[in-house]
Amino acid sequence: MPTSSFSPIKCILFDLDGTLLDTAPDLVAALNAVLVAEGRAMCTLEQARHTVSHGSPAMLEFAFGTDQSAADLQRRRSQFLDYYTRNISRHTTLFDAMPDVLATLEASGIPWGVVTNKPEYLTFPLLDALNLRARAGSIIGGDTLEVAKPHPQPLLVAAQQCGVLPGHCLYIGDAERDIIAGRSAGMKTLVAEWGYLDPGDVHLGWQADAVIASPADILRWLD
Repeated sequence: MPTSSFSPIKCILFDLDGTLLDTAPDLVAALNAVLVAEGRAMCTLEQARHTVSHGSPAMLEFAFGTDQSAADLQRRRSQFLDYYTRNISRHTTLFDAMPDVLATLEASGIPWGVVTNKPEYLTFPLLDALNLRARAGSIIGGDTLEVAKPHPQPLLVAAQQCGVLPGHCLYIGDAERDIIAGRSAGMKTLVAEWGYLDPGDVHLGWQADAVIASPADILRWLD
C-alpha cells in the first residue's frame, strides 16, 4: 500500500463494536446473564448479534420487548453493565485480518484511532485488555465530549489529535450514524459489512464511499 506521504488518506478512524473489535460474544453473554436472572430463556449469539452496535438499551429491548417499564429497564441495564464490566474482554477479539491492517498502517506511518459511542469507562479498559490503547493515535468515547455520533465533532477531535486534516481521514463503521458522522466531518467513509448490521439496514443507501466485506478490503481500498 502507499505510504502516508503519497496516499490522500493519512489517518484511519474506526468505530469500535462491530468494526475494530468483535465484542458481540461478551455483550450477548451479558444479555444472557440478565435473561437467566429474570428466569427467561437465553438467546443465541446469532439471534442478538445485530443489536450490539446500538448499545445495551437496544439489546434489552430485543430481549424483553418494548413494553418494559422504565424501572425494569434501569434494573436490567444495571445488571447488564455490571456483568459486562466484570467480563469485558473474555471472548472479545480483533476481527479477522484486523491485526494485519493495524500493523500495515503503523509500518506505513499512518496513525489510526477509535471513535465510539461506548463510554470511556468501558472503552479504555477494553482496549487496555487487548493491548491496543497505547497504539491508537486517538480514542474518543461516547462521553468524551458533550456530543456523540452522529454528530461529527468526535471525529473532528480525533483527527486533530492524530494531527491530520479531516479531508485526509477515513472513517469506518457498521451503523448509519457512523457514515452520517464521517460525511458531516468531511471524511471518506466505508461501511464495515462484517459488523453488526441489522437485517433491515439498507446500508447500500447510506451514501458511504464504499461498502467492504472484510477488514482485508481496507488495504485494497487504500491501494
